[in-house]
This record gives sequence, C-alpha cells and structure tokens, in this order.
Amino acid sequence: MGAKVDIYQMMERLCEAGAGIIMISSELPEMLSMSDRIIVIAGGRVTAEFGRQDATQEKLLHATTL
Repeated sequence: MGAKVDIYQMMERLCEAGAGIIMISSELPEMLSMSDRIIVIAGGRVTAEFGRQDATQEKLLHATTL
C-alpha cells in the first residue's frame, strides 16, 4: 500500500508541473478519485468518455458492456 501512495504523490507532483498522465486501471474507485477524464475501452474499442463530474461507477460499468 505504501508504494501506491508514493506513486499517487509522484503523479500529483507531475500534474502540478503541467504533465499529462495516462493511467490504466481496473479499480473504479481509483479511476474516479484520480482522473480528470476517463475513457472506457471494451472489446478493443472506445465505448465511452467521461469528465470527472459526469463519471460514476454505474456509468463506467455500463460502458464496459456496450
């Protein structure tokens, strides 16, 4: 768990410095808490894109079934 915290802190510093980060995760709470934009890819294609304000676990799960 400590390693994840270190990585999150490093990512935050990079973002504050103006860097863009692509994060790939299957953990919905992690995606919702750390992302400004979420793109869902299912079956090898983009099925949805959400801004931070619009994303919910339910919407993300639904997008994986499209």
